[in-house]
Parts: sequence; C-alpha cells; structure tokens
Amino acid sequence: MASRAPAPASRASQLFLRCCIALTFVGSIHGFSGPSTRRAAIEEIKKISFTPFVTLLPTPPDAVAAESTTMSAAWNAVDGLNSLESEKFVSFDKSAYQAMVNDPSRTPLFEKAIINRLKSAEPDSQVVLDLGTGPFAFFAITAAKNGAAKVYAIEASKEAAALARETVKKLGFDDKITILEGFSSDITLPGGEKADFAVAEIVGSVASEEGAYATILDAHKRLLKNPSDPMSWIPSRIQTYAAPASYSLHNLFLPPAFDWTKLNGEPVRFNCRDEGLQLLSDPILVEDISFADIGKGVQKKRTSFTVDGRRVEDNIKKFNEEYKRGRVADADTLAITAANSVSGIALWPRLLLDDSVEVNSRHYPDGGHQRSHWQTVLPIMSTEPVAVKGGDQINVIFDFDVSSLVTKPSSYKISADVVSV
Repeated sequence: MASRAPAPASRASQLFLRCCIALTFVGSIHGFSGPSTRRAAIEEIKKISFTPFVTLLPTPPDAVAAESTTMSAAWNAVDGLNSLESEKFVSFDKSAYQAMVNDPSRTPLFEKAIINRLKSAEPDSQVVLDLGTGPFAFFAITAAKNGAAKVYAIEASKEAAALARETVKKLGFDDKITILEGFSSDITLPGGEKADFAVAEIVGSVASEEGAYATILDAHKRLLKNPSDPMSWIPSRIQTYAAPASYSLHNLFLPPAFDWTKLNGEPVRFNCRDEGLQLLSDPILVEDISFADIGKGVQKKRTSFTVDGRRVEDNIKKFNEEYKRGRVADADTLAITAANSVSGIALWPRLLLDDSVEVNSRHYPDGGHQRSHWQTVLPIMSTEPVAVKGGDQINVIFDFDVSSLVTKPSSYKISADVVSV
C-alpha cells in the first residue's frame, strides 16, 4: 500500500473492510489464522458463520484506566508502504498517482500557485524544476502550458519516468520539458543550469516521510538560483498536525483475541473521511519545514493536549452510527467506551504553497473529516485503548529524526503520558 491511496468506494462497507484488513494482522480468532490478503480474510470470515462476524467476538471490557498511563510507538517512513526496489524510499502505483491528480483539494491549488508564480515574471523567462513529477508529469505540463521557458522534471521511478516521457511527447511538450530519471540528489541539470523555482509535491501523510527534507536540502545547495527566497518553492512550507484520537476497531478487537503488537510499530492509515477515527482535542502543529530555510532534520517537540468533553460527546454519536452500520452488538455501550478512550496520536499534513494558497488534508484548523488523497496516520500506542474523559491531559513527546539522505528513511517516535484529572 502506498501512503497516499484512493478512497474506499462505499462508506457503508468501511467498518467491514477495516475489520477484514485488521484480521490479516492477528494470530487466531475462532480458528482464523490471519491470511495474507483482504480477499482471503473475507473468505475465511464467510467460512466461520453466516452470522454477522462482529457478534462472534466477546463484548469488550472497559478500557484500561488512565491513571498516569504511558503510551508509545516508533516506526520508520517506509514501514508498511511501497518502496523502490533495493531502495528505502516511498513509491507509488499508478492508481495512487491518479488519486493525487484527481484530488480537488490538492491539484487545482498547485496549478493556481504555479500559474501565479509564472505570471510574476516575463513570459518564457523562467526555468522550472519539478521534483517527483510522476507518470503524468502533471505539474511540469502545467508550467509548460503557462509560460515556462524550460521545465526539468525529475522522477526516481524508472517506470514512472518512462510513462512521463510518453505523456510529454504525446502532448507535444518534449521541446520544453526534459524528463530526468533518478534521485534529484544524483542529478545535475544540463549545462549546470539552475531553476527559478521548484515544484516539489513530495509530501507524505506525515509531511516528511517521502524524503522532502533530504530532497530540498540537496536542491537548496545545487539546483535553485535563489533557494533562500520562499518564492523559489511550491510549496514554500510543509507541516504535520497532530491530535490524540479514538479508534473504533481498537475498542472492538481486544486481547487476547487480537494482538495489536503484531503491527510491529507500523501505523494504521485512514482515509481522511473515515469516521472510524475521531479526534479528542484541537490539533497542534508538530512538524514545520520551511523550504527556503531548511533548518535541521531532527525535530523534538513536547506538548500537551486536553481532552475536549464536547468532542467526546460528539464522538459517541459518530461511533454509535459506525458500530450500528457494522451490526455490532451493544453498539450504544461500545460507542461510549470508544469515545472515552485514546488509541494513539493521529498525524496528517498541511501544505503552504505560497502566501495565499494552502492545501489541507483535514479541515483546518479543527482537524475535521474531509476528502483528500492523503491519509491520516495513527500509530497504535497501547495494546488496549486507554480510558480518558473530558479535561484529562495527554502529555506528548514527538521525536522525529528526519533523514538528510534521500535513500535513508526518516524515523518517528511518539511517547505520551495520559494523566487523569
């Protein structure tokens, strides 16, 4: 699975699909040994019983008490994601690229920022660099159509670069756009040329997980005319926001039947419209990377979240609807338990393209659900959900080691102390 993927086709089937996906990670539930594919999981469930499968599980007990309870999780950027062959670097399949292009909260805003930047200078006067152009070379073509003198489009994937060349040639832009294959850190622009500005949509669901920091750090040194000018970058800044979250399935699948440690630190990734994940507080900025002032890769932040009682009440209603759609026994009680629990700290990206254009994967600033091809990342930080209530404090340390090497994945660690007040 890529870190940026198309949305599920049907909201009504989301709970069932999430359970099927979850079952692939566990050992044995009623003779179910954890098949390797979603289809196999569904077939195994059908063999067990024709009764809705959720009734086969025992009614979950109350969540673990939250008296100064500690939670933690650690993972690296490619855990559970596609990576280029022989390289530890996030890559995508064609459907993921298509989801990016089709994202109405992303693509039109990038187009607007590119056109604005080109209009700020004389026509046919600017050299544009597109970092991570993908198989459609979409932003490179946007620049070529709107007055760029020359576009250099770099793509690390051999297959994506080949498709990008075909696309550019088919549309008649091969005189303006040059596709360069490889990591940008290994490439020098022809004739030692430097770009007036770069488009770098290499932003993960945790903003830094696709290697943006290392890529921009290198491009800053070698590939831009004025790299310290924010106008030289689209986006000019990328951020990660975070908030404690409750997760419907974490409250439904509990030990000993379900062993969440089998995830081995790999976070669960949600469609940003998925109601199975609900936030417990207002979001806080935890990662902030300015491309013009690239700074340091190691980022450590201490912060505190306060569980919002109003959010908890709203989440009870949403979880109740979620469980009832999945025909979960005793949905009313389980919804209360789930809404008054924390499973981990949810993370998602925000992009500032320029002074007036921004891209949000979740609604800003409250973190509400909305359509996006990016996903919300939730590391499961405890084997069982930790009970909370309105007013409780969740003290968190974010320790992000963002690599300065493109082929070395960044690593992430989050530790938290849940304090009942």
